Amino acid sequence: MSENKSREHAEVAFGHIQSQFFARGNAVEEMDHVTRSREEKTFRLRMARLAKEEQDRLTASMKPALKIRKRA
Repeated sequence: MSENKSREHAEVAFGHIQSQFFARGNAVEEMDHVTRSREEKTFRLRMARLAKEEQDRLTASMKPALKIRKRA
């Protein structure tokens, strides 16, 4: 009987440790996913900003310069 009780106690303890281990692994996976998503979004925003800046430069170079009139 005592041996059976010890085994049950050991299995319960192992189950708790195993649950903590898997919970930690899930947390790490979730953090990795969040980090990866943030990096992808940052990359998309950076590319959009650079494209807009390039478009603005091209547009500015095609516009004729404004002539400034001197007052007489």
